[in-house]
Amino acid sequence: MSKRLTVWGGVWLAVSVAAFLLLDPILASFIAIVGLCLWVVALMASDWDRHSTFEQRELARARRRAAQREKTKEARARDRARWEAHQQRKGDRSAQ
Repeated sequence: MSKRLTVWGGVWLAVSVAAFLLLDPILASFIAIVGLCLWVVALMASDWDRHSTFEQRELARARRRAAQREKTKEARARDRARWEAHQQRKGDRSAQ
């Protein structure tokens, strides 16, 4: 957590306490809840630019797909041979 977020968290806490001391409890709770929501959103967005890029994620997915295709190569070859034999039988039946 950055120092800026810590400072803003302290400001939010001070404003919330002051609101509860000076204002109606319902209005003070609204201010506290909205402030807390904004602080949490800022906290979650603080590491927004540290994620991987779209290209990096797509490259990783392409590598996983290639590994999966390589692993299932023989099964796909068997399925293709069975399908071609089925199509050949089907064509022979329709020719008769």
